[in-house]
Amino acid sequence: MVAERKALRTKPPRMYQVLMLNDDYTPMEFVVMVLQQYFQRDLETATLIMLKIHHEGRAVCGVYPKDVAATKVELVVAAARRVGHPLQCTMEAA
Repeated sequence: MVAERKALRTKPPRMYQVLMLNDDYTPMEFVVMVLQQYFQRDLETATLIMLKIHHEGRAVCGVYPKDVAATKVELVVAAARRVGHPLQCTMEAA
């Protein structure tokens, strides 16, 4: 008798969008630098994302598993606070 083995199906991890929100105080150059440093964006892509944040109020910086997204949010907020900027960074389910 051969026992059939059920294939275990593992779901891929739920992904989360990391978003930056516009404010009237954080310099555009700082936002571009954060996008390059923490999200590995090139200058052109970082500038386009920054402009989307500026014009639309928010933009997706990247999509990651929950732990990675949470870490990026913490790193961005900490970097902004270190230099006195009120930049807001959040995450939501993708």
